[in-house]
Amino acid sequence: MADAQTPSAGASALLIIDMINDLAFDGGEQLAPAAIAAAERIRALRDAAEAAGVPVIYVNDNFGHWLSERGAIVDHCRTDASRGKPLIELLRPRDDDYLIVKPQFSGFYATNLPVLLPQLGVRRLILTGIAADICVLFTAADAHMRDYDLWVPEDTVASEQPEHQQWALELMRHSMCAETAASDTLSLAEWLDRAEQG
Repeated sequence: MADAQTPSAGASALLIIDMINDLAFDGGEQLAPAAIAAAERIRALRDAAEAAGVPVIYVNDNFGHWLSERGAIVDHCRTDASRGKPLIELLRPRDDDYLIVKPQFSGFYATNLPVLLPQLGVRRLILTGIAADICVLFTAADAHMRDYDLWVPEDTVASEQPEHQQWALELMRHSMCAETAASDTLSLAEWLDRAEQG
């Protein structure tokens, strides 16, 4: 994990949820095309975050590698036999990125994310990843209960069924006050400017 930085209070962080993934589950083959499309948009957003000094935090399942370093999770998901290999090629965590291993759906449940975010001065979260109607949704709900401002760009999340993705986005928009504009409609710079404007 990278050393904690010190952005200004109210700063944003980019969360990349479960994109280091082998997609080896029922429905994984169906999810793969949408996940890869989302990964391409997340990669562009991650590049913009790096340029803007926005912390990037991977929040990921562990695939049984509880006692291993991040490399074991990445290596597990990027074998030639893995459906998720294209995701790793696009979004492999870099040395300066944070990596949080989660045991359940929400990135906040039984992880050190609730400790890390205040240390970074973060009050606004950009949520991306899979699946929109499961892990992204549960993380958004926990973030909302903790009063984080949320942006869930609709082109950076994916679900097995498009209608499930749209249902989840609508729920996050209406019940969690999340912004859901696509990343090619609302830029990272515009999102950051909103914090400056109060």
